Parts: sequence; structure tokens; C-alpha cells
Amino acid sequence: MGFLGFLLGFFGFGSGVVIGLVIGYYLFIYLQFDDHKDVKIRPFVEFDSKTLERMLPEIPLWVKNPDYDRVDWMNQFLLMMWPNLNTAICRMAKEIAKPIIDENTQKYKLESVEFKTFTLGSLPPTIQGMKVYITDENQLIMEPFLKWAGNANVTAIVKAFGLKATVQVVDLQIFASPRITLKPLVPNFPCFANIFVSLMEKPHVDFGLKLFGADIMSIPGLYRFIQETIKSQVASLYLWPRTLDVQILDPSKARKKPVGILHVKVLRAQQLRRKDFMGKSDPYVKLKLTEDKHLSKKTSVKKNNLNPEWNEEFKLVVKDPGTQALELDVYDWEQVGQHEKMGMNLIPLRDLVPDKPRFFTLDLLKTMDPNDPQNQKVRGQLFVEVTYKPFNEDSDAVEKTPAGTPSGGGLLVVIVHEAQDLEGKHHTNPYVQILFRGETKKTKHIKKNRNPRWEEEFQFECEEPPLNDKIRVEVHSKRSTIGIHSEVCNLSCMVFNIMHCLVGELFTPIKRP
Repeated sequence: MGFLGFLLGFFGFGSGVVIGLVIGYYLFIYLQFDDHKDVKIRPFVEFDSKTLERMLPEIPLWVKNPDYDRVDWMNQFLLMMWPNLNTAICRMAKEIAKPIIDENTQKYKLESVEFKTFTLGSLPPTIQGMKVYITDENQLIMEPFLKWAGNANVTAIVKAFGLKATVQVVDLQIFASPRITLKPLVPNFPCFANIFVSLMEKPHVDFGLKLFGADIMSIPGLYRFIQETIKSQVASLYLWPRTLDVQILDPSKARKKPVGILHVKVLRAQQLRRKDFMGKSDPYVKLKLTEDKHLSKKTSVKKNNLNPEWNEEFKLVVKDPGTQALELDVYDWEQVGQHEKMGMNLIPLRDLVPDKPRFFTLDLLKTMDPNDPQNQKVRGQLFVEVTYKPFNEDSDAVEKTPAGTPSGGGLLVVIVHEAQDLEGKHHTNPYVQILFRGETKKTKHIKKNRNPRWEEEFQFECEEPPLNDKIRVEVHSKRSTIGIHSEVCNLSCMVFNIMHCLVGELFTPIKRP
């Protein structure tokens, strides 16, 4: 009986399992539940900040703050350039660290400290967002938010008292928000003279430090002490308003201040080619210095003449005699249409001897390309006389200029910076007019601005020091009108004596032999 009960119980349990599986499979396949709902899709703007923080582990700055911009292209650029940047940064870091290490080696009586490995790893930093400030100053201000969790490996070997220890920095992480200011902006590549870097808040720095292969950062209290020490040291050096200054270019050289005056006398031309169908040609010469934004100067037009004589003199301001050249272009004047070029040539200023006149007979060319076959054609010749007169580089002599000690001419430089709170409400389109010794020069118009900023430089050539002369500065506003006539309103006027404001950068005398 016991054996029979065991068999019945066994088969009863087995049949119950089979029946349960069949019923469950039937319910899963054939029964459909009507209480399910479609997923509702909502845009991120409909969620509050707490919900977004739960959904996203970290919200980018360009989402939370509208004044931050996405710079995915810059992160891609860093990713592609990182192998080269890694090498360059490591080399520069070693050069900066070498004098510091040498100083502390003697201070702490160490034998030597040498880098065994110095690499920032394969992971570049990431810029989470970029803020750019727009100012009226001659500068560019940026605030990137940097995050770098790289696989850097810096290993140094320290020798002291006959012992050698290996110190390794691993798992370096840096979160920082620096303010980068590029100023002043200059017209030479890379278009800024200095970089100023300051931290807007204390950076977060995390790393592992191994000594003899053991992580000493696991020692209780040491991790927090090192963290606070690094933050305090960095903050004392670079936390705003303190800055790290890196000079890229010499501002005085980058702006290329005038260093001399080039005297050019256009004498004559001969055997010019005929350009006009019914007559000869109406030639004139255009002069300018390369790398100079100022307008070129022109001779008079000689009508119907293939062998013209001008004998006209010009003065051009030289900023870099080592790289600049005098460009001479001969044109055929046309009353209607574009003037046709008859030929050209260059005179490198480096070929000139200061204060010594030199005569040139220039063959007119089509272009300055030596391989251009069109230069084989005869286009005529141009005769000029050129003299380069450098400025006096003696700073003592320049400072004594107001007393009238130097003799001879020079260059008067006037820089128009800005104006503030100008009069007028409806037609304030200001410009500045400078009058000196019968010569008038104007700045550009700034439309609808009562606080205009020009930053324009004007140069007046003087045959003698302007000790008793006056400069008249007028600020005008020109009404924007549709028609032939336009109304000009005089906003302000100022006249001052040069003798009271003459300084080295305002008037530079010419060097005399």
C-alpha cells in the first residue's frame, strides 16, 4: 500500500505541473489585456530641473545656461590634434618644471629628479560649453568649462641619500573654468599679442599618487590635505583677478609703428605701349608700400603721351624696411570704365642704404611672377629716385623734442580712440575730422552711436618739429538722407597746442647723418 501511494502521489504531482504549464501558455498566447497604455513622448522643455536631473546624470552647461554655446567642433578638433598637442604640452611642461625642480633639489638636498615617463594619455580634455563676452575694448574674452579625466602617466625617479624612489601620478582628473583674454588684437598673425588666463573659481583636481608601487593617497587624511593644498596654491596664483600672462608678440612690433619715411621721386617713363585705339595712352603712376593698409598715392595723368615726364615727389611711411617693398604700377587713364594697367615693378626696401638717394631704371612687367611668359614682352621703362630716411632711435633725443633741440622733420602720429555721450538723438552718425597745417583727415562714419569707438591712426609728415603748431579736432555727425544734399552737424571742436602734448610716440624725428 505504501508503494502504491508513492506512485499515485508522484503521478499526481507530475500531471499538475503539466496542466499548469498548458494553462499558462494558453493565457499568455490567447488572452489580451486591455489595460495597457501607449508611451507618452514629451519634450525636455516641459520637465522641471529636478526631473531632468533624475533622467540625465549630468546636464551640459549649454542646456542650463543660455549664455554658454556648444563647441562640439572644438572637441572634435582636440580629439584629432591630441597626439600632437600631447607631445607639445609635455615638452613645454618639462621645460617649465626643470628650473623649479633644480631649485627645490638644492633646497631639499636631493641628488636628482628625472622624469621616466611623461604623457597625458590618449584622452583629450572636453569643453562642456563656451561663453564669449562682447566688449568695446580691443580684446576677446572667452570662458570655457573644461573637464579632463584622462589616462595620464607621469613617472619621476627621485634620488636622495643614496636611495632611489619612483613616484607615479595616475588617474588625473581636472575640472576648471578659466577666463581666457586675448589682447591687444593686432593685424599680424596670430592677431593677438598676449594671453591672460585666470580661474573664475577654484579648480577640482583629483589624482592617484604611487610611491614604490603603493597608492599613498589611501592614507587617511592625506587625500583631503593634498586636495586643499593644491586648490589653495593654484588659487593664490591664478584665481581671478590674478592672471597668468603669456606674451605671444611684442605689441610695439606687432603693431609695426613707423620707423622711417621713404622719399620717392617719379621722374619719367619711356617707350610705353599704346593702349588707346584712337590715340596713344594717358599714363599715370600709382605708388604704395606692401603690407600697408593706407591708400596709395598717384601722379598726375599725362594725356596722349608714351614718354611722359612727371618729376613729382611723394612721401610714404615705412614700418618694416626688412620686409616691405615699394610697388609702382603704371596705368592708362580711362574716362569711362576701368583703368588699364600698363606694367608694374617692385623695389625692396632692404636694398636701400639709409639717407642715400638711389636711382632706379625699372623694366615694366605684367606680373611679379618670374616664370610668367608675358613678362618677356617689352612694356617700357620707369625712372625713379628713392631715399629712405629712418627715424632717430635715440629715446633721449625724442624726449627732448618739445624743447626744440632736434632739427629736421619727422612724423606726427595722431590716434583717435573714442568719444562718449555725444549730442544728438535722431541723426548721430559721428566721425572725427583732424586739421593740421592745412591738411585734413577723417575717420570713418559710425552709424547711430553716441559712444563711438574708431581706433584709427593718422600720420602727418613734418619738415620740422611742430613746436608751435596746433591741431584742430572736430567731431561731426552726418544725417543719413536719400538725395543729393546731406546735412552735417558739428558736435564738438577742440584745438590744442602740440608743444604741451608732444611725447615720444606722438612725434618721432628723422635721423640725421
